[in-house]
Amino acid sequence: MKIYGENPDDVTDDSDKNRSFTAKPRIVQGAVIVAGVIFNLLLAWILISGTLMIGITSPADEEGGYALTNSHVMVSGVKPESPADVAGLTYGDILLSVSDGALEEKTSSTDAVSTFVSGRESQPITFTYQRGGETSTLVVTPVAGIVEGAAAIGIYMDEVGTLKLPIHLALWEGMHKTYQFTVFTATGLWDFFSSALMGNSDFSQVTGPVGIVNAVGEAAGIGFANLLLFTALISINLAVINVIPFPALDGGRLLFIIIEAIIRRPINVKVANITNMIGFALLMLLMLAVTWNDVAKLL
Repeated sequence: MKIYGENPDDVTDDSDKNRSFTAKPRIVQGAVIVAGVIFNLLLAWILISGTLMIGITSPADEEGGYALTNSHVMVSGVKPESPADVAGLTYGDILLSVSDGALEEKTSSTDAVSTFVSGRESQPITFTYQRGGETSTLVVTPVAGIVEGAAAIGIYMDEVGTLKLPIHLALWEGMHKTYQFTVFTATGLWDFFSSALMGNSDFSQVTGPVGIVNAVGEAAGIGFANLLLFTALISINLAVINVIPFPALDGGRLLFIIIEAIIRRPINVKVANITNMIGFALLMLLMLAVTWNDVAKLL
């Protein structure tokens, strides 16, 4: 969105100069810039609160002490090329039971699954699991060498359940989660740019438009609440990125306003425009690199 009069050269009618962006006091200009960031955070708070009212999958050891319903063991990660990976277990699968043919055991906890598997090296184990509302089975054979001193199949597990809160608690917890996600996002960006300056940044962990579209499809496929949560995370990312003091971003414009307040005169329009153009070009190069990385992941 372009603010009227942000560039003084855009104002050609003298009668409109008083309502242009640059004609306003610098504190008003700063407030307008910051308002966009605040709106992104408010939107994230509303969306996260909404997911908590609808009900969303949450780890059993999550802070807050709220009671969960429909608790179960979920696969939270799979080691590449492990027996579980080869057999077809994937992130999000809900483990219902395990059986070695002679003994069948319900998966009441992650410890129960680990104990069952660890003593059955080279013995095929049948896993009954739920994926996308459908129940299926597959056979996985534990091997040594994945974890020290025990057989394993190469999965990470979490005990999860459905967290559903009344509106007053959802709004409070939503605010807390928004703060946590904002700090986490800001820290992640700081680490990324710090690594980039040292020449060892990992672009494989960065997602652009193509990756976001793919992720939105995956989030929508596992429930409306997850789609809302993903949208909230995008909004938080936009807020944090926009506040970075870099040319062509809201944070860069805010930095210009602060500098103008200190030197008590406007920054030369040509200097500001050239700086913003260079910043925009660098952002486009970064976007192209990230998009290329997204496409490479899909191929």
